[in-house]
Amino acid sequence: MESQTKLKINRENYSNNQTYPIKVLQFGEGNFLRAFVDYAFQTLNKEQNFNAGIAVVQPLQGGMVDLIAKQDGLFTLFLNGIKNNNPIQEIHLIDNIVKCINPYKDFQDFLDVAKLDTLEFVISNTTEAGIEFVDTDVISEKSPQSFPAKLAVFLYQRFKYFKGDNSKGLTIIPCELINHNADTLKEVLLQYSDLWKLEVEFKTWLSEACSFHNTLVDRIVPGYPRNEIDQYNDKLDYHDDILVAAEPFFLWVIEGGEDLKAKLPFHKTKLDVKIVEDMQPYRTRKVRILNGIHTAMVPFSIMCGNKTVQHSMDNDFTAGFIKKLTFDEIIPTLEMDKKELEDFAHEVLDRFRNPFIKHQLSDIALNSIPKFKVRVLPTILDYIKAENKLPLNLVFGFAATIRFYQGSWQNENLPIKDSPVIVEAMTEYWNQNDLQKTVSQTLGNLELWDQDLNKVEGLQNAITVAISEIDKNGIEKGYQNFIEQFS
Repeated sequence: MESQTKLKINRENYSNNQTYPIKVLQFGEGNFLRAFVDYAFQTLNKEQNFNAGIAVVQPLQGGMVDLIAKQDGLFTLFLNGIKNNNPIQEIHLIDNIVKCINPYKDFQDFLDVAKLDTLEFVISNTTEAGIEFVDTDVISEKSPQSFPAKLAVFLYQRFKYFKGDNSKGLTIIPCELINHNADTLKEVLLQYSDLWKLEVEFKTWLSEACSFHNTLVDRIVPGYPRNEIDQYNDKLDYHDDILVAAEPFFLWVIEGGEDLKAKLPFHKTKLDVKIVEDMQPYRTRKVRILNGIHTAMVPFSIMCGNKTVQHSMDNDFTAGFIKKLTFDEIIPTLEMDKKELEDFAHEVLDRFRNPFIKHQLSDIALNSIPKFKVRVLPTILDYIKAENKLPLNLVFGFAATIRFYQGSWQNENLPIKDSPVIVEAMTEYWNQNDLQKTVSQTLGNLELWDQDLNKVEGLQNAITVAISEIDKNGIEKGYQNFIEQFS
């Protein structure tokens, strides 16, 4: 059936007529949250009659809540993978988004959700750069820019509306991939309370009535399958402009106790949601291996001509690079059972090979430098400390990342997607046309790394040599020359 003749996906045409009360306020409308959190609450609704509706807030001025609203919050999730060597595909119509909010267009609409008695949870995923304190954000009739400032205003509105009632506190579960994400968010919220000189009673309510839970999330979500969109829509009897594709693998680790398990009975569902006292072992394993591989190899792989993660695994050269940095450099730095780590790594690489997941490297390139700081740099520093030498594969990946921010490669623009501050700084460094200065200033930028990496013995020289080799001989030959020179 041609898409033009299909009915529009909306609640009139495609819905079970279920009306869910708003229990969840979700900051972020992107592919990951829709394929992960919204799917998780959909599962709770179906398997445990959880009866939770989600109000989605667009965190940035440029967003897609209007597209979601056009479909009455409905969208399709395709889960594609391999089971017992056979391809599998599940198709889910997600129907629990019941309100779409653009706070930049209607800030009061956003604040009114704070008055809902049914609201229990706040979920967010605004990337690693999202949880930040911006001292220029103020309380006014307009939306602040940062996510934490928006949330601070929202919570203050709820505090005032319910007159400080402790029973109206919210369960706050951020999904940003930074360590101690909930602790960091709480700290920033308290900073706004001080900046805005709010009542001490509000700070007490925030700390005692609201609960904050650190998390780890794991599911590969390539998102909108733009290159195969016709094939996807052919499987539907409606046309979906915001469908999303993901892998079946799902892991959500949340720090909490029995009280949180009672609030969120995921243990009674099929989902792998672990509510534990300490999520750090899971977090370190996942961030250093899965996310670390992604971040370390993306600029390298793009400059090799690959387009997707699967292409990177199908290419013998880039696959070899990935295996070496994984098993020779990342795993030795982790204080966990080696076999367990290797098994997890093999599972990750199998997930990368999933032929149904067209995970575009250009999408993973978002915020490459902030991601490198969190996901890869700690491994480099731990390896140097343990082995008293540089991890050459990770260092070459670091060099490729810095070279990536020059903006072009072999007369083609590179998909740089980062904060204006970082892009401007890297552009300034590269415009000097002095490689040694570029590397020195990049490594010495405390805003990027929270430390002067020029002080790491041998790192500046190695990266300078690596970039020089890349520019003279290309990625593959440059890599080989670099490894031979420093081995």
